Amino acid sequence: MSELPITALILWATIAGLDLASVLQGLLNRPLVAGGIAGGLIGDPVAGLAIGGSLELFALDVLPVGSARYPDYGAATVAAVAYGAGQPWPSALGLSVLVGLALGLVGGWTAVVHRRANARALRRLSPALERGDAGVPLRLHLIGLAGDLVRSGGLALLGLGMVLGLLQLPRIGPAAGQALTVVTVAGGLVAMIGGALRRAGTVRRMAWLGAGLAAGALSLGLR
Repeated sequence: MSELPITALILWATIAGLDLASVLQGLLNRPLVAGGIAGGLIGDPVAGLAIGGSLELFALDVLPVGSARYPDYGAATVAAVAYGAGQPWPSALGLSVLVGLALGLVGGWTAVVHRRANARALRRLSPALERGDAGVPLRLHLIGLAGDLVRSGGLALLGLGMVLGLLQLPRIGPAAGQALTVVTVAGGLVAMIGGALRRAGTVRRMAWLGAGLAAGALSLGLR
């Protein structure tokens, strides 16, 4: 990759990371979106959509509410696409997804660190906040935004740096790569179904879920 795609990918990965919680929240952090745009930046949209779509299966198992811990797939997906682009996706998809999953877990850990930093800033400024200092909320907001910018940019650099290192290593054979692709996609489907069942909750909702899956399978079979 030349300098232009690398710079564009770093910027895009940083934006996708910020979209997780700090700004926009316009679904730019979703693996399918992050991967599709990353693939377009590199010039391989098929790999971007294939890798992003596969990571989206795992992301569908995540319910980001409250203080729940969950992976950050934004920068991780961009790095995974950067690794898999330009390769035959049936053999490169599995290893690319594993790269994305590993970086996603690192991103989730950094999100927890960022939350704790925000909590420390709040405790430090709470006396001024209790006195009614009108500038404290804005200061806290800017502290949190700056911290998340550093977090997201750091993840982007880490991910692309890791990918540039991995690209120097020997590639696995096509047969092993295809087997790994089957395993990772199957794992993503299991994660997606497990998440759907947990969200369904009641028996009635599970029945509607089963009906929807059956209707989808039937429509695919009739095509």
